[in-house]
Amino acid sequence: MAAAVASLYRRVLPSPPAVDFASPEGKRLFAEALSAGTMEGFFSLISCFQTQSEPAFCGLASLAVVLNALAIDPGRRWKGPWRWFDESMLDCCELLDKVKAQGITFGKVACLAHCSGAKVQSFRANRATINDFRSHLVRCVSSQDCHLIASYHRKPLQQTGTGHFSPIGGYHAGQDMALIFDGARFKYPPHWVPLPLP
Repeated sequence: MAAAVASLYRRVLPSPPAVDFASPEGKRLFAEALSAGTMEGFFSLISCFQTQSEPAFCGLASLAVVLNALAIDPGRRWKGPWRWFDESMLDCCELLDKVKAQGITFGKVACLAHCSGAKVQSFRANRATINDFRSHLVRCVSSQDCHLIASYHRKPLQQTGTGHFSPIGGYHAGQDMALIFDGARFKYPPHWVPLPLP
């Protein structure tokens, strides 16, 4: 008889500080943000949302979701006759084997977005204030032509893991919370998080 292999089926989302998107509170935040006009890109993102295919592909999966949500034609076939962005096609700035083994940097994700045809603006936390970020976030989530990918550390959210990339699906101004579309859906569901964290 073979020995059992240890495995995991999701983790409990630490709440607070996060609020599960599918919870009653998460649904209330969604409805209020939608009514306020700060969920404009949500539907194009959710239409293209995918789970990352490798534990270290959070940056690639986030970028594929955003590129497809922006309706950018990759100009090359994905499968059969279809042109569609997939993680496996995002290799112009970093080798996929290296990303699979080590993850990817913020700069390389920006490089991949640029060489895939997206107009890119990079904002680094050490070069901007929370108010600068909030202002850009509000402008972006109030438009259908702009999407944000956040690069963040999971520890302040009391989540397991380290650095991570996820698209932002919307913003609730009253609670000052952003909706994180976590591409590691096998680990955590989409969730709302407060912008200012200790």
